[in-house]
Amino acid sequence: MLREETATSLDRRAAALAGLRAYQAFRRGRAHRPAPARFRKGTARLRDYGAKGGSGRAVIFVPSLINPPHILDLAPDISLLRWLAQQGHHPFLLDWGTPPPKARGMDVTAHVERVLLPLIAKFAEPPVLVGYCLGGTMALAAACIAPVAGLALVASPWTFAGFGAAARGEIAALWTAAKPTCESMALVPMEVLQAGFWRLDPARTIGKYETFAAMDPASPAARRFVAMEDWANAGAPLPYATGRQLFEDFVGNDMTGAGLWKIGGKAITPTAIPCPAIEFVSRNDRIVPAASAANLPDRHDLGAGHVGMIVGGSALNQVWEPLSGWLNALPQPK
Repeated sequence: MLREETATSLDRRAAALAGLRAYQAFRRGRAHRPAPARFRKGTARLRDYGAKGGSGRAVIFVPSLINPPHILDLAPDISLLRWLAQQGHHPFLLDWGTPPPKARGMDVTAHVERVLLPLIAKFAEPPVLVGYCLGGTMALAAACIAPVAGLALVASPWTFAGFGAAARGEIAALWTAAKPTCESMALVPMEVLQAGFWRLDPARTIGKYETFAAMDPASPAARRFVAMEDWANAGAPLPYATGRQLFEDFVGNDMTGAGLWKIGGKAITPTAIPCPAIEFVSRNDRIVPAASAANLPDRHDLGAGHVGMIVGGSALNQVWEPLSGWLNALPQPK
């Protein structure tokens, strides 16, 4: 990919490699510690971010199964969860953990049935669900089944046909090449998924390292870049069944967008959501295109990117504050 993107400029190639080298050599501080676990289900943990802050209604954040959940708590000064706690809310973060070998047969549906729904049931009052990326797809399913007080989606795919024929073709080719090895390993390594993300926007993948090569390593921008790249390059492997359902049923056949996804015999569709719901959609998202959104009646189209919606410079104005306002406006429990 580097050779293809810099074929006409050896200077660009050298700059990208210099940026990669600088990223690898960057001096990182002490790892940011997550909040303590309040509830557990298998290897999953529901981490309580309101223990020293907000005390309002429980708000469960459901991140994607891909990449670690701490993008929602990236650093002490870049944390949607800690900021919401300061506004009086009570956020919880679902940390999916690392799947054990026996989880080979756990697909996306099973994660909803065996992990998310039991954790929701631990609350005396129905919580609010906030799903990010694939976590929003799963949160929507849970909201169709379990009593919840509200549902918010952020950069969440639903109509996978909206990815477009070219992107879906590349993803299908990636899965065809990786599937035999993944099947024999009973998991889908993060490297397979990351290669797919890179291919969605090769120019940006190379360009961001060119830019980083010129950054002052002591600057806040450099620290933010490294924190985001460390997150993007990390993550537990997916159980094989999760990868198969994601690539074949969701991306390949658009099971969700076609209204064919069922859990416990119940059809999962946006029109079946019985609670207040809101959706934040990025118009320039290269990972989850705007055309793939669930298109809820209360839809907010933004200019931030997929990750920028959570940790970017405009995230506070475009997502954090509107989300807090929506949470405040929800009917209070009796």
